[in-house]
Amino acid sequence: MTPINKAMVLAAGLGTRMRPLTDRTPKPLIPVYGRPLLDHVLDALAVAGVAEAVVNVHHLADQIEAHLAMRRGPPAVTLSDERGVLLETGGGVRKALPLLAPGPFLAINSDTIWIEGTRPNLVRLMEAFDPERMDALLLLAPGASSIGYDGVGDFVMDANGRLSRRKERLVAPFIYAGVCILKPDLFEATPEGPFSLNLVFDRAAERERLFGLRLDGVWMHVGTPEAIALAEEAIQRSSE
Repeated sequence: MTPINKAMVLAAGLGTRMRPLTDRTPKPLIPVYGRPLLDHVLDALAVAGVAEAVVNVHHLADQIEAHLAMRRGPPAVTLSDERGVLLETGGGVRKALPLLAPGPFLAINSDTIWIEGTRPNLVRLMEAFDPERMDALLLLAPGASSIGYDGVGDFVMDANGRLSRRKERLVAPFIYAGVCILKPDLFEATPEGPFSLNLVFDRAAERERLFGLRLDGVWMHVGTPEAIALAEEAIQRSSE
């Protein structure tokens, strides 16, 4: 198992599909089952033993900064300030690389949430990461059993866990669940400014070094105000 002690928490997005809630509150601070989405993520990192987290901020950044100032770790939190320009997922990670490198690190969306299975998924992901074979390892949710998701999927996974993109006009069984382990060298020669993490996923796939791990439990896509109730109902059922 490769020790992974740092995580990038992507919290800078505009949350447009969550409007009108995100007109006044950044999406990472929207409460689900009594806790802000961001706290669900940071709590999961703490359970997995991650010591340091870098959280990027843009939309309503002052609110996130104030919230984090009141939180007591672990993990210890450092801000990556994107108030000047929104860098998207890939650009946000690239900007924060000096705080994350030199080793592999977790990258996790601040609005991803799931009900755990028998073992914590972040621990399973870190145990499964093999730097000899992998440049990126993605946590994947099966579309058929995920809550609040009605898309056509993202990836196909072979028997060895290697990933390929969904072909046009086809349905893929797996959704990217918003968390991955990345090697810093994937970001070499990436553009300055905004770009998506999909660029580095595709770079790893071209090298046949993009892999996936199936989530154990139930992933919830909390993309709209209506989806909050669905997620809370699922969490309540799982606790009964």
